[in-house]
Amino acid sequence: MKVKIINKSAHPTPEYGSEHAAGCDLRANLDQPVTLAPLGRAMIPTGLFFEIPEGFEGQVRPRSGLAAKHGITVLNSPGTIDADYRGEVKVILVNLSDQAFTIRDGERIAQLVLARHEIAEWDLTVELTETERGAGGFGHTGIQ
Repeated sequence: MKVKIINKSAHPTPEYGSEHAAGCDLRANLDQPVTLAPLGRAMIPTGLFFEIPEGFEGQVRPRSGLAAKHGITVLNSPGTIDADYRGEVKVILVNLSDQAFTIRDGERIAQLVLARHEIAEWDLTVELTETERGAGGFGHTGIQ
């Protein structure tokens, strides 16, 4: 699949880290470093603009290394980039650790996964098909 991209950053176009990687890295595009205090959050620009094909979305997801080592994650994970959005992609990062963390220009801050999706056609009804689970919610299946 071809995806049109404008890269206004000084960094490489997003790349996949391996042959079968699902996500490609998004990098911070910053004039100055941004320090996230514990529980702090910030919208980090990437300098990237996409034209995602109709029927697809861009999913912005955390990088496992940042999450595991530093407690830095994507706040609205996964963030969705709709096919009709043409603005700059920005990543909402949050610091869930107890120590400040500084994000520098060019740092890999998130990953982007392109995923096919469907548009639902709602069928208004007054009754749903019965299932064994029924209306059982969180923890209902007994799986911990």
